[in-house]
Amino acid sequence: MTRVLVVNAGSSSLKLALLGDGDEVLAQATFDARSDGDLRGALAAHGLDGADVVGYRIVHGGDRFTDAVAIDGDVRAALDGLVDLAPLHLPKSLTALDAVAAALPGRPAAACFDTSFHATLPAAARTYALPRAWRDRWPVRRFGFHGLSHAWIARAVHASRIVSCHLGAGASLCAIRDGASVDTTMGFTPLEGLIMATRSGTVDPGLVLWLHQHGGLDADAIGHALEYESGLLGLSGTGDLREVLVRAAAGDADATLARDAYVHRLRAGIAAMAAALGGVDALVFTGGVGEHAPEIRARAAHGLRFLGVAVDEAANRAVRGDADVSAVDAAVRTLVVTAREDLEIARQTRAVLGVDA
Repeated sequence: MTRVLVVNAGSSSLKLALLGDGDEVLAQATFDARSDGDLRGALAAHGLDGADVVGYRIVHGGDRFTDAVAIDGDVRAALDGLVDLAPLHLPKSLTALDAVAAALPGRPAAACFDTSFHATLPAAARTYALPRAWRDRWPVRRFGFHGLSHAWIARAVHASRIVSCHLGAGASLCAIRDGASVDTTMGFTPLEGLIMATRSGTVDPGLVLWLHQHGGLDADAIGHALEYESGLLGLSGTGDLREVLVRAAAGDADATLARDAYVHRLRAGIAAMAAALGGVDALVFTGGVGEHAPEIRARAAHGLRFLGVAVDEAANRAVRGDADVSAVDAAVRTLVVTAREDLEIARQTRAVLGVDA
């Protein structure tokens, strides 16, 4: 048996799961990422120290890492060089990597990147219309994120043209053709695209310049607001979509605007992904919101009838786990699939390290 420890570092937590040969969860735990406690002791206490190999979720691979890679000294040093591309996310991933590696020395390990699934984006989808001098000097292109989640959907759903909707605190869509990413909503950073819990999603870059030039805001203030004070929080006062929906149902004007703007951007994004595919065979919802917010699925589907999307209201309300919620006569399958980045990380880790499942 080859036991894989999957390490997923978030903004404030460190999630770990030990998976067996059949992808069964042998042990799991969530730690405070800010804790300075004895990680080795904590791993042992939760039965997580029996790992044979370790797979790490790394948010950004830049241009160099377009697939999972075995971690050695050169790779670890190269990851430090990517921090400027994801300064809000990558340091947390690398801190977790170093902490777990110190607690479990000698285990072969792999870095699995959220950007690598989007390495197949065609030039037309990944390129910003910026001056050639900029594009030649800096990696100013669309990278895309949530790739581990979208890659899992590509493997779990048997369809040629898939629009994958990863909806959680962060949210992105991906157009998947025959298992490969051909378009996505996030770009150079995870700020682009959909409205999220506290992130703005796409805004006019001219607006950002105006806020700097005429609003007196510096880059740090604007960046902080776009990341942490915008999205659903900026519109309604809360980043929790569950609360937004409850308040909207009670007639709260701000919450209603937040809900409707969220769905408007979601529908538009799904339609754009379908256009990139030349049609859609399966519309898939995953992530915390995608799996647990039937109202959002229903409202999104209602505006996509022209694509052949229609959901069965009773099936949509009754979802528990993976489910097909398509209406009987719908031309497009609408599915709910549990997010399993851990299984995708384990698969990539076994493949790159050459160990059997």
